[in-house]
Amino acid sequence: MSSKKKQAELREEKDWEKIDSAVRESEHFIEKYQKQLLIGIGIVVVVVSGFLAFRHFYQGPRNHEAQVAMFKGEQYYRLGQDSLALYGDANGYVGFESIISDYGSTDAGNLAKMYAGICYANLGKYDNALEYLKGFSGSDKIISQLVNGTIGDCLSNTGKEDDAVSYYIKAAKGVDNPAQSPILYKKAGLIYRNQGKYDKVIETFTLVKNKYMNSAIAYEADKYIEEANLLKAGAK
Repeated sequence: MSSKKKQAELREEKDWEKIDSAVRESEHFIEKYQKQLLIGIGIVVVVVSGFLAFRHFYQGPRNHEAQVAMFKGEQYYRLGQDSLALYGDANGYVGFESIISDYGSTDAGNLAKMYAGICYANLGKYDNALEYLKGFSGSDKIISQLVNGTIGDCLSNTGKEDDAVSYYIKAAKGVDNPAQSPILYKKAGLIYRNQGKYDKVIETFTLVKNKYMNSAIAYEADKYIEEANLLKAGAK
């Protein structure tokens, strides 16, 4: 037998010895800590089972209750009756405020925060609106980004223009469609205009003109770009 073949066989034998040793050590570890491992597995099973039971037997029915409670509020919201949507009526509807208080941890209660925030924004109560809008968390990209746009409106109306712009830009990029994005970019562009940031005005409206060329705002973009160029030249 050649020297190389003998060396290969010796290496293979040593590898199997290492594997065998590792298996014996694992078996020893399991035997030594079997009780602790079983307790750990049991805890995981209890936690997972408890969570599933909570979701099925508690959160599920409560979420349904919240959905039923919200039905009338959504109707008031669509009709623009913001005060009734928020605070309820005399006919059994309790209002988004109460629904959030009672069912805030449910999916429907979370949606009620969005409705309440928009209603407060419509009423000009921007601090209340921000509290609820920032407390909303949604998985739907369009809804979440339009909520960011409403947060931008609230911030703009309370003099926090730099923060408002960041929310408008974030929302515009997030929805990325020719219906809402140009509107959101325009709001950001007008704030830049008021701040005298003419390069940002040109950049923002040029983006709308190039990316959303068929939108209504794209057709008026040249007006803002030309104005910004004139104001920029006059400021030198």
